[in-house]
Amino acid sequence: MSRRPLRTLLALGGAAAVVALTPLTAQAAPAQGGNYGAYANEGQYPTISSCAGTFRQIGNTLTFEGMSLKYFYSDRCGSFARIENSRQNCSAVLERSNSGAGNADAWVAESVDPGINYAYTKIGNNLNGRVSRALLVCDGHPLLNTGWF
Repeated sequence: MSRRPLRTLLALGGAAAVVALTPLTAQAAPAQGGNYGAYANEGQYPTISSCAGTFRQIGNTLTFEGMSLKYFYSDRCGSFARIENSRQNCSAVLERSNSGAGNADAWVAESVDPGINYAYTKIGNNLNGRVSRALLVCDGHPLLNTGWF
């Protein structure tokens, strides 16, 4: 997967803009930006033993052309985004805001693997006053997003 320099992408602001400019190939690959990784559990998948089984879905499942977007939260670990029934060239994206104001300071994304129709992100730490939201992005365009939680 070819990528533009992170500094160039961050100058554009927001995960949606970054994902829109980052080519999504058939090979799934996590991507991240901003200050993602600054807090506990970030960089880990929600299946890590200390967090497994602690997540619950918050809000309704959102759908677009049969594809689903879900947002999961754990008061111990943070949150993650999951997409289901997705076509190729789509990604689950989680944006995190440090201030709680709903302005993305960090993001993490995961594209759909060949042969499957779902993807989920690594954990975003939206504990202690931080907030996050989930997005479904296909072909570089944000199609769905949840509210900030």
